[in-house]
Amino acid sequence: SQKKNNNKRIMLIITFLVVLMRQAQSFEARPANDLLLRAAAGEKDLDQIPVWLFRQAGRHMPEYRAYKEKTGKHFLQLLEDPYDVAEVTMQPLRRYNVDAAILFSDILVVPQAVGVQVDMPGGKGIVVPDPIRDSRKAQYAAAMARHDPEWLVARELRHVTRAIAEIRTAQLKENRDTTLLGFSAAPWTLLFYTVGASSRDFEPALDFLKQFPDASRDLLEAYGILVEAYCAAQVEAGAHAIQIFEAMGASLNAQLFEQWALPFLLDLGKNLKRKFPHLPLLVFARGVADSDAVNAQLAQVFDVISIDTAADPKAARSHIGSELCLQGNFDPTLLVSNDEDSLRSQVSDMLTAFNAPHSPLIANLGEGLAGKENPSLVSTFVDAVHDFSS
Repeated sequence: SQKKNNNKRIMLIITFLVVLMRQAQSFEARPANDLLLRAAAGEKDLDQIPVWLFRQAGRHMPEYRAYKEKTGKHFLQLLEDPYDVAEVTMQPLRRYNVDAAILFSDILVVPQAVGVQVDMPGGKGIVVPDPIRDSRKAQYAAAMARHDPEWLVARELRHVTRAIAEIRTAQLKENRDTTLLGFSAAPWTLLFYTVGASSRDFEPALDFLKQFPDASRDLLEAYGILVEAYCAAQVEAGAHAIQIFEAMGASLNAQLFEQWALPFLLDLGKNLKRKFPHLPLLVFARGVADSDAVNAQLAQVFDVISIDTAADPKAARSHIGSELCLQGNFDPTLLVSNDEDSLRSQVSDMLTAFNAPHSPLIANLGEGLAGKENPSLVSTFVDAVHDFSS
């Protein structure tokens, strides 16, 4: 109808104006603390080794729990409000001397944009109550993602890009001007959850690949297109770098990962680099089989390779070489109960194994904080990294 066409034209004009505004913002000066960006570019022997933590905002922090209680909101509800997102993102910057903020969000906001319902029933965490189970629904979701991904992001995920602008405003206002990381999951991880698989049950995803290989490929390609648009919108809103998580790499053996995950992950990185040649791209293929071979391929595209707790830092450095930036890989269970002297020694051992600071490194964890960590030990970890290099 004429009214529908007019509405679409109006939305396109609004989207165009928003993109122009974001692009203007994206050319702002580097953050005052640009240690992470310098390490990502391959700089060695920095005055301090940059450090941040996967899931640094959230459940382990008493101020986060207090904020949830004050607002009466659960996790997904917080994500819908840019001001809540900015507040929670800033909390670890106020408590810890970290060198980066990372957008407080969730990987499943991307499937939500193509109509996949995400819920958070009490005590069960995040679930997908009505997953895609057949090729018809998969092809419909893929068609949505392909049709006009920039418009879809502007319509369905504008709360995320608004949150990034709010975070940058808060960083500058509070004089905590560090690197701001945007992020997304990689296509395979998105498909994994979209079809009803979970960290406890891989079978729905593996069965979907076997039953619907053409629809699987179509959805993976479409998710790659949508994630590219989503990450671009984050950069245009003010993010300085992008972290890509292939969180469910462990669900595939080496052959299946090579077929169903790696090509789409590499294409995503290449496409983002074509769009933003100087954008630092960080990647974390967690738990993958034959991680050395996978990371060697990822290193051809991405600027920073993250390694998990199972990896040996010394071996990872040997395989990747001395020029590319690595990220990782401290065991977060050591931040639950530990003594300060032991913790500092463990940090020193890890950094030495990485050949830091003589090879580029971003100190981090080998997996995300789970919620039971002691904030005092987290603070000691961050300070120990900085003390080591200074």
